[in-house]
Amino acid sequence: MIYRGKVWKFGDDIDTDAIIPARYLNTSDPEELAKHCMEDADPEFVKKMNKGDIIVAGENFGSGSSREHAPISIKACGISCVIAKSFARIFFRNSFNIGLPILEAPDAVDEINEGDELEVNFKTGEIKNLTTKKVYKSQPIPPFMQELVEKGGLLKYVVEKVKQGRMDRWAHIKLQ
Repeated sequence: MIYRGKVWKFGDDIDTDAIIPARYLNTSDPEELAKHCMEDADPEFVKKMNKGDIIVAGENFGSGSSREHAPISIKACGISCVIAKSFARIFFRNSFNIGLPILEAPDAVDEINEGDELEVNFKTGEIKNLTTKKVYKSQPIPPFMQELVEKGGLLKYVVEKVKQGRMDRWAHIKLQ
């Protein structure tokens, strides 16, 4: 799980309303949410970014409402991963639930600039700034959480395990 992309940098306390404004919460459609990702933080964000790009942010990214719409909009617009100094806990959990890779890397955030090109190894926690040639080490995410991201989120993970017969307590559920 290696991600490579251009950096879009945001500051501290980017809340879920800045990620996906409440006026768009009348839908759960990922494609529609993607059109408005980061709109209140940068109205041109979706027009400027490319699939595979990376968001780098300060402290407390994803604070505010517990809505899953925020990480869904980020993933659906094509951002490959988010690196921040810290994440609001509910955003942290929601990100893994929907399969959005995130890493906490305070030292890296301070030195990474918007426009830099990064290569992020999610399994090892290594972040290479291909622009400055600096390498940073973050705490890798535990293997189970990595597996959630690889499978595309918690629901897809559970469906696969049930189909494999590896979750006996849910074996009675019929899956299509």
